[in-house]
Amino acid sequence: MQPLQHVLRAQGPLRLGTVACVSWLPLKNCRGHSRQPSTACPSPERPQKDGVLKDFSTRLLTGPTFQHFLSSASAPQEKLPSLEAEDPPPYLTEDGLLGRQRKVYLETYGCQMNVNDTEIAWSILQKSGYQRTSHLQEADVILLVTCSIREKAEQTIWNRLHQLKALKTKRPRSRVPLRIGILGCMAERLKEEILHRENSVDLLAGPDAYRDLPRLLAVAESGQQAANVLLSLDETYADVMPVQTSASATSAFVSIMRGCDNMCSYCIVPFTRGRERSRPVASILEEVRKLSEQGLKEVTLLGQNVNSFRDNSEVQFNSATSTNLSRGFTTNYKTKQGGLRFAHLLDHVSRVDPEMRIRFTSPHPKDFPDEVLQLIHERDNICKQIHLPAQSGSSRVLEAMRRGYSREAYMELIHHIRESIPDLLLRMKIQRSWVQFDCFPVISHKTRAYHRLQDDVPEKVKLRRLEELITVFREEATKANETAVGSAQLVLVEGLSKRSATDLSGRNDGNLKVIFPDTELEDAADPAVKIRAQPGDYVLVKITSAGSQTLKGRALCRTTLKDFSAYCRPEWMALQS
Repeated sequence: MQPLQHVLRAQGPLRLGTVACVSWLPLKNCRGHSRQPSTACPSPERPQKDGVLKDFSTRLLTGPTFQHFLSSASAPQEKLPSLEAEDPPPYLTEDGLLGRQRKVYLETYGCQMNVNDTEIAWSILQKSGYQRTSHLQEADVILLVTCSIREKAEQTIWNRLHQLKALKTKRPRSRVPLRIGILGCMAERLKEEILHRENSVDLLAGPDAYRDLPRLLAVAESGQQAANVLLSLDETYADVMPVQTSASATSAFVSIMRGCDNMCSYCIVPFTRGRERSRPVASILEEVRKLSEQGLKEVTLLGQNVNSFRDNSEVQFNSATSTNLSRGFTTNYKTKQGGLRFAHLLDHVSRVDPEMRIRFTSPHPKDFPDEVLQLIHERDNICKQIHLPAQSGSSRVLEAMRRGYSREAYMELIHHIRESIPDLLLRMKIQRSWVQFDCFPVISHKTRAYHRLQDDVPEKVKLRRLEELITVFREEATKANETAVGSAQLVLVEGLSKRSATDLSGRNDGNLKVIFPDTELEDAADPAVKIRAQPGDYVLVKITSAGSQTLKGRALCRTTLKDFSAYCRPEWMALQS
């Protein structure tokens, strides 16, 4: 007879808020009093061996009471509970969940959130005894972290699976069988289609099922296909520290929330990543501190709707003063109350390390209250750059898209942001725009709008419009970037340029790539010392030329965020020209 907690865990953990809970409960009689098992109330069939029943009853009576369970659940938690101590499901031994040093090859497609998900998945697998390899031929397990926001992205995965199927077929019998898994949004959206269409796929794991990867792989080892694509209302992986994949990295992504509640008619995110939920502020700050201790100089806060962040993990947070929406904006969901909002998080994250740059993406225009704009303006280490989406200049189209604002409200927000943060860089672009932006992604998929709205635009017209849009983007981006020529830009060095071994590459405050010669330069802290800039250094660069995607310049000196303003005085720059 399996212990009760094994039976419960076989069907998934019980959840109270964000805490996985399993507790022994004493049997009650029909009036609610604790009792010995008897036939007074309906009970399962009596086991044949009295010894087993006696042992089971003893454990029930000596275990925690229901009141103990309630008091434990309501007690303040200093740290998030670890799932490492949980027993495995009853049909798998603890040893069966171990990776036994099998090598995993992870391949990531799509957005920055998928990059972060890859690090989360690897963190979980690493703790289960798997090794990671960067060589496909060495892999015992190949996991594709997939994107479903674009139809082309999905087609890329289908093509990749065809290639991997051939690799799996040619696998020598002397080696363990090769296992292939699909993770992320495509696994969530297509589910059965993948398993039926591609028998080479051994497992599927949706965005909320990465904790289950060791079990899914164990099932796959038995020759069966395994899948977990259940979406969660509370999974944020708050207690999973992502593993940085590059030892020389200068920046990292930090996921602060998952899912989305906006239900825009053209977007598939709520159906592939679930409802919106935010990580506790404490866990985010702990991750940022660890990244700072590792020497990283930049973090990007991630979320499908990053600035709608709302931490309700503690009861007392519900009484927090709510921030307002941007003027003229509405939501498609019932107004939410309380919680620690994005301005609170941004404030505390920026205080962790004054020498660490802070970015965030992707925001929704509705969630830019004055508190957020004021923080961006005041804090030197919060980048003066906003990745602001702009889907259409037509209020009628925006309404069909269920965006929650009109053209006029959007333009008013743009002007308000410009007034609040004069040196801000907006990073998007719309055709025949009224506002200058710097970057434009094209998104297309068979979404709710695809099924409910008539597509009356011929394919040739769509392609022509796209080409026009790209042309306008390049022209306007070049014009915008040329205004930086002659200015001094603070650049975070990332490493050597991909096109030249004699040049360094980095990014400025506006997230534009800056290329400059790798030569000796002064250290602002000690001008008599000559140094060579290294990844993670801040270098003051005078811009000499600009293109649509890249700036070029010459290095002036190595400096810090704190001292940057002192080296941007006009009289100092005049001496450097």
